[in-house]
Amino acid sequence: MLTDQDKEEFITVRVQDPRQQNEGSWNSFIDFSILLHTNSKAFTAKMSCVRRRYSEFDWLKKKLQKNAGLVNVPELPGKNPFYSFSNSDFIEKRRKGLQNFLEQVLQKMVLLSDSHLHLFLQTQLSATEIETCVQGKTPYTVTDAIMNYAMSSQHGIRNAEATLSPAVHFFVGCDCESTPDLLACDEAESCTQEGRQLDVIYENSQTDAMDPST
Repeated sequence: MLTDQDKEEFITVRVQDPRQQNEGSWNSFIDFSILLHTNSKAFTAKMSCVRRRYSEFDWLKKKLQKNAGLVNVPELPGKNPFYSFSNSDFIEKRRKGLQNFLEQVLQKMVLLSDSHLHLFLQTQLSATEIETCVQGKTPYTVTDAIMNYAMSSQHGIRNAEATLSPAVHFFVGCDCESTPDLLACDEAESCTQEGRQLDVIYENSQTDAMDPST
């Protein structure tokens, strides 16, 4: 029987469900849900779901590159300020590009240690709020922010569309990967209907949880 220490660490990420926000307004934009499922000790919450727009991905890339030094940060899909919200091909291409970006980022151990990445993936804090938290200028730590979001949220996840690209497991510490059906986990059913509570698996106590800021 495998113990927790014997289990191979994996990280699964899905970028999906593009939605137009502020429809009809001059500042309309498309954002995407980011679903993360992992058993890696690098993450405080083992399952999370947030929504992010392209400009936030762009901000994250710049932060990661600044902190990573000579380590190259993966590229984002190209910008197109003139695209139409009705251009489904462009939106799908962007979705795939953003997922590919995160998949590559999550395979680099140097980037995994960056608190900006953890707050981006596991809280709904804005870029300004993330920076303030990382700098230690908030009454809560990085771990506090992630735990509070995980415990207080009852955010639903829309049904996974069959046309969306499948999730990919990345096994920490090796180049292996596998493509499971959706989440390939016991929690998958509880994550497929919007409005149902996302069951978040987290460390038993804040003391035992790993703080990504260290």
